[in-house]
Amino acid sequence: MTPRRRVNLRTVAVALAAATVAIQFVPVDRTNPPVVHEVGAPADIATLLRGACYDCHSRQTQWPWYSRVAPVSWIVADHVREGRRKLDFTDWPATNLDAQDDMLREVAKEVGAGEMPLAGYDWVHPQAKLSPQQRAAIVAWAGGPSAEPAGQDNE
Repeated sequence: MTPRRRVNLRTVAVALAAATVAIQFVPVDRTNPPVVHEVGAPADIATLLRGACYDCHSRQTQWPWYSRVAPVSWIVADHVREGRRKLDFTDWPATNLDAQDDMLREVAKEVGAGEMPLAGYDWVHPQAKLSPQQRAAIVAWAGGPSAEPAGQDNE
């Protein structure tokens, strides 16, 4: 390798290292707002929801260590913000029964279809891995059309 090329690679490496350090100072909101009203669920279902859903769909997020390292922190914070926006088990509409029904139908649909938790989420969060029986229990609680595990026929 020529001296000129070595200097260019060194310059690039130093610039990348400096950029990596600099982006750590970009603020990321990792707050947990106060719980408004928690969803009423039986203890066994509440345990499943806490393990598989609450980190993205509640105001009780357990922020992992990597949520403090940019650029991953940006992705994690965005997922939590978006998850809370779509469904927040700790900002449950206590008096709006129609909204509750809509949310529960969505839970049954997403969990029953295996779309939640998101694919790959349980790789880093093994407690979020739901067995077919656990999925069926959540679907049944949420009032879904079937308490059978995803992938089975309803005949």
